[in-house]
Amino acid sequence: MMKIVLASGNRGKLAELQAMLAPLQVELVPQSEMGIGEAEEPYRTFLENALTKARHAAQHSGLPALADDAGLCVDAFGGLPGVDTAYYATRFGYEKGDDNNLRALLEQMQGLPQGAQRRAALVSTLVAVRSPQDPEPLVAVGRVVGEIAREPAGSNGFGFDPVMFIPAFGKTFAQLPVEVKNANSHRGQAARAMVELIRERWL
Repeated sequence: MMKIVLASGNRGKLAELQAMLAPLQVELVPQSEMGIGEAEEPYRTFLENALTKARHAAQHSGLPALADDAGLCVDAFGGLPGVDTAYYATRFGYEKGDDNNLRALLEQMQGLPQGAQRRAALVSTLVAVRSPQDPEPLVAVGRVVGEIAREPAGSNGFGFDPVMFIPAFGKTFAQLPVEVKNANSHRGQAARAMVELIRERWL
């Protein structure tokens, strides 16, 4: 069975990706279990940060590595917070954390009416490398477009799921059953594409 290091210690991400990669029969090991610290993420794009994290995990583990960089891209803010999504709240004097991120985002979008002006995309970029020198990283991107709700709803999911209203479902991501969310989420889309790439190129 192939072992792949996940360049993250995030429990939510690990659980989601483990479930999504199940068809491959690969073992996903979080880098934190191997004593590997977080990589620096100095870049402005999801792709560059994910690639950096994957290389870092491969370098320190000697194993193939998978990394994900994801975030919220709000049209009204020119695509931001983007790569700074996890730290969004800190720009407005709040401590880092999901709840504060939601509070800060809703405050910033207060005056905007429902519809196109509240449009946003959740984006997930997955990158896998066989080694730090791999000249052909596997790249898979998933993207879901919705609108930022006026207030959080639902208790499934994490991050911005409670305010990401998906018009096709008439619900936020956090109101959907986990399997429906995973099938339609940005990370779900990226993971399905990555499963195909790994199967085709590596196995």
